[in-house]
Amino acid sequence: MTRKNLIGGQWRGSDDVLEVRFPYDDSLVGAVSMASAADMEAAMAAAADGFKLTRKLPSHRRSEILSKMATLLRERFEEVVEAMILEGGKNRKTAVGETTRALETLKISAEEARRIGGEVFSIDWTAAGENRQGFTRRMPVGPVLGITPFNYPVNLACHKIGPAIAAGNPIIIKPAEHTPLSSVILAEIVLEAGFPPEAFSMLNAWGPDTEMMVTDPRVKMISFTGSGAVGWMLKSKAGQKRVTLELGGNAGVIVHNDADLADAAGQAAAGAFANAGQNCISVQRLLIQRDVFEEFTDLFVDEVQALKVGDPRDPDVDIGPMISLRDAERAEAWVSEAQAAGASLLVGGERFGTLFPPTVMTETAPDMRVNCEEVFAPVVTVSPYESWDDAVAIINDSPYGLQAGVFTSDIKRVMDAWERVEVGGLHVNSVSTFRVDHMPYGGVKASGYGREGVKYAIEDMTELRLMTLNLL
Repeated sequence: MTRKNLIGGQWRGSDDVLEVRFPYDDSLVGAVSMASAADMEAAMAAAADGFKLTRKLPSHRRSEILSKMATLLRERFEEVVEAMILEGGKNRKTAVGETTRALETLKISAEEARRIGGEVFSIDWTAAGENRQGFTRRMPVGPVLGITPFNYPVNLACHKIGPAIAAGNPIIIKPAEHTPLSSVILAEIVLEAGFPPEAFSMLNAWGPDTEMMVTDPRVKMISFTGSGAVGWMLKSKAGQKRVTLELGGNAGVIVHNDADLADAAGQAAAGAFANAGQNCISVQRLLIQRDVFEEFTDLFVDEVQALKVGDPRDPDVDIGPMISLRDAERAEAWVSEAQAAGASLLVGGERFGTLFPPTVMTETAPDMRVNCEEVFAPVVTVSPYESWDDAVAIINDSPYGLQAGVFTSDIKRVMDAWERVEVGGLHVNSVSTFRVDHMPYGGVKASGYGREGVKYAIEDMTELRLMTLNLL
């Protein structure tokens, strides 16, 4: 059955149909109608009308809608898990984890919908402000366009839908082409939860076609998660719109000689290879103080070799396929390129169709693509460093700055890393992959700007409005 697009409360099909295939064996698992220019025009017109309703929704009603969404998602939990496994090749453990987190994101959004307040403050700091009182409140910005990636299609959609509803904004969701089926389920949930139907649309659309919504003045904000090339291009075309970008990274993790090496090795193996390494905060560069380099590397390789690769439907599998054959071939090419330039392969490196096993490399150079670009695959490099300052310099030698991890027991080093490591989030005695859904999450440099984490996304999706009251 070909699934349709939801446009202002109406399901609409088209003659342009996209087949959805299971990345593990390329079997057909579904199909979706692709939105036309007329569909996108209708979605924007509906959103503009819907804003007249959502901006007047009281906070208790916005909270109730989000709570109902969480209830409905819980009821359809297994259906969502199965959809993500089949459309994206996500292993069952990760799909269950993502759906659990999506529930938390919606529950947090329901709570934050009741907390959007303002401030009462004194104006009379100067003589001109005597006998006046100041007030602020947050106002919804208007229709939001949320563009989501394939790697976490449910939770990252909830990170856009939840704050938008909490703030009183309409939202149009454009899922990734690889993973549209789970977003259809989310659209059904939003509609059933009672959000004004005019105010929500879900459009499966080809990326280039979406640009008409990026430039349209009725869309007031773009919330994009995806590749840097696409994100920065969209920003350049967005004009005066608000834009938040959650882009890529090549995250580094420092392990100093005073760290718990076994703990660091275990966390690093999980953090490097979760979701087949298709994670913008995946551990990509491990920097190990030379005194403990061999000991750590042995522990790490043991952890990696214990991971199971295979059919993501198997509940024991840790690493399933990559999203496409093209992406798996690219990862293989980057590894081969590094080997040809002198890098050593400790484990992995041999592709089997879309399956790319966990791969560990050493003796790499900073200018190799497995180090200096975002590999977005189950590939990690392990490199020694001499001094703490060397480690900080190496981790900062990157165009990206999303998240990083540091393992040390020295509080002075911890505070120094917080001061000097150029990232949006630093995790101490933890890996770069750590994230919970209410914390501020986002990057610097080429990794984008703006923050997700429900409270912080609401701030981006609202405008601070001032009122002063003359008491005379």
